[in-house]
Amino acid sequence: MRKFLIISIIIILSASLFFIKPSNNSDEVVVWTLQLGTFDKYMNSLIAEFETQNPDIKIKWIDVPYSEGEKRTLASILSNTPPDLVNLTPDFSSVLAQKQALEFIDCEQLTAYNSEIVNDLKYKNKCYAIPFYATSSLTFYNKELLKKTGISELPVTYDDMNNKAELIKAKTGVFATMPTVTENDTMLKILNKYDINTPEKLTSKKSEKIFSDYKKLYQNDLIPKESITQTHREALEKYMSGQLVFIQSGANFLNIVKENALQVFKQTDVTNQLVGDTGKYDVSIMNLVIPAKARHKEGALKFALFLTNKKNQLELAKLTTILPVNNEALNDSYFVNADESDVIAKARKVSASQLNNLESQVQFDKNRKEFLTMLNTSVQQILLGESDLKKTLEKTADNWELLIQP
Repeated sequence: MRKFLIISIIIILSASLFFIKPSNNSDEVVVWTLQLGTFDKYMNSLIAEFETQNPDIKIKWIDVPYSEGEKRTLASILSNTPPDLVNLTPDFSSVLAQKQALEFIDCEQLTAYNSEIVNDLKYKNKCYAIPFYATSSLTFYNKELLKKTGISELPVTYDDMNNKAELIKAKTGVFATMPTVTENDTMLKILNKYDINTPEKLTSKKSEKIFSDYKKLYQNDLIPKESITQTHREALEKYMSGQLVFIQSGANFLNIVKENALQVFKQTDVTNQLVGDTGKYDVSIMNLVIPAKARHKEGALKFALFLTNKKNQLELAKLTTILPVNNEALNDSYFVNADESDVIAKARKVSASQLNNLESQVQFDKNRKEFLTMLNTSVQQILLGESDLKKTLEKTADNWELLIQP
């Protein structure tokens, strides 16, 4: 009888151990961010506050180099051991969403964020990401050089800028601007601002005019020859050395101008980024996603919403030059009432205001990178005069159509 009781107790204890709540390690929400390591005090303080409010959740934060983000995330998903919350670009997040590798989120959970940005982070009308932060480029200009031109009205549209290029070159001996038209999605964004966002519209008269204008500027030496080979960094260097009157750039680059070309910085002012005939602005976004195979999805979502609430978004914005995507933070006096006599504060105010009038981004269910490579190659061929403009656009449109077919 005693032997039977001992065996029974062992069975009961074994069963109870099976149902005991897992240790803290198994409840640990693993969070990956991109290039936020320099803000460890901010992140560690935020994590400590979250864990105090949620004692049943522990956060393990890992900061990943930007260049490693996609590769590491893909490897972790393929090995079935992904982090619970990942900071990625929307482009790569969209690819993962299309492959059913992400957890879809109830869109009602995202009502606190900029609605246009939330809409851009949808796949088949489903939300797959939480907005994290944004940037929206501005137009920097050299007031001293502009004064020499006699131009009293700042360019508002790309057409305005292009039409002023010849006068600016004649009056100053320098270029109006350097449009890096083959860098990443620059040309796609320009076209999109003119409502050219489908294969059919790429062959329209409006589209032909845009490409024709850039070809004339390029072949008449009214924009730098490097416009089709170099990046925004090289364009910024030209601006800092006084070779450009205008440049399209993010507010964060004002600090680089200040540190490397103080005299040019003292002559620099800012205005809104250039627009097309839609009158709307573009934006760059970073987001947070939850892998479909994540172990702690509820905890991950809870932390993501905490990370992007008004208080925490505003604090991050003050430490950096990013824009919050939380509406309450975006409407804070820090952005609305900035001192416009301070060019950095003015840049913050202007770029934040642009988030109230955003152009919807061109959506690609697949093959976005392939299309951008093809489009940028076509831009080079047209500007160099290596191919017929109309035929090149028709060929590019046909290939675009093939790339987006189911």
